[in-house]
Amino acid sequence: MRLRWGLAWLLLVSVASLQAQSRFANGIVAVVNDVVITWNEVTNHLGPAVELLQRQWADDPATLDQKVIALQKERIEELVARQLILHDFTNAGFRIPESIIEDQVQQRIRDDFGDRVTLTKTLQGQGITYETFRRNLREGIIVGYLQEQHVSRELMISPYKIEKYYLDNKDKYQVQDQVKLRMIVIAKTAENSSLARPIAEEVVKKLDNGATFAEMAGVYSDGSQRAQGGDWGWVERSVLKKELADVAFGLKPGARSEIIETPEACFIMLIEEARLKHVKPVAEVREEIDKALLAQERQRLYQQWIDRLKAKSFVRYYY
Repeated sequence: MRLRWGLAWLLLVSVASLQAQSRFANGIVAVVNDVVITWNEVTNHLGPAVELLQRQWADDPATLDQKVIALQKERIEELVARQLILHDFTNAGFRIPESIIEDQVQQRIRDDFGDRVTLTKTLQGQGITYETFRRNLREGIIVGYLQEQHVSRELMISPYKIEKYYLDNKDKYQVQDQVKLRMIVIAKTAENSSLARPIAEEVVKKLDNGATFAEMAGVYSDGSQRAQGGDWGWVERSVLKKELADVAFGLKPGARSEIIETPEACFIMLIEEARLKHVKPVAEVREEIDKALLAQERQRLYQQWIDRLKAKSFVRYYY
């Protein structure tokens, strides 16, 4: 399996390289004022992200290609925006004291590398010079500072906007029928397949004689919730296999199932509570909506800022 993914990754990289050579003249992706952005800069940090896309869309090459191209364009726009911000910083006559940069360098060494020797070896392994590392850190400080001024200032979302978002997106907050479930799982293995049922029957007898479900789950269950007394919390029908869901959602609160036997295991379920399909009230999702709207507003302010910088700069794309 590892070899197959490796070969697929190499093929993807080869195809992407050929596409890049035909799409970008001389490896140039964009020019921002007097700064050239190269294809190498774009692909430098895309490896893990492209690898993730390849795992997700391995069976759909057309969609995979679209996703990779979209990711490349997103990275290009990030690099263009970075150069626009740096240019604006310089034109405004701002300066960062070297002492601040040095403090950040020392903090990065302490937090990420431990000591300068480890930093040097890590940079060498990545093909990065110390000067490039320091420059990237300086540029990161500049971008962060200006973004704080233009985008990340304190924002407030009005109750009206929260209510409107909630009403316009009620489908997002719809919850299907749910049960609050505890479950004991007696797994069947090659060694004890014939013992699973007798063990389950023994558990049922102890439950009938007054043992608590949580106690029996902690002792006998092979499920991942064993340490929590078999507690699954609130679950929807889609979480469970059909043969389990049919039983669980047919029980009343407080009821316990009979032994449910499948080829893989024996199951005993306890339904503690149940609630019908409903829409979460706005009070329950207000914080979630507030965060979503804040993110949208920050993105809007950021794009507005970058568009203003583009309008007064020279930007040309070569793809």
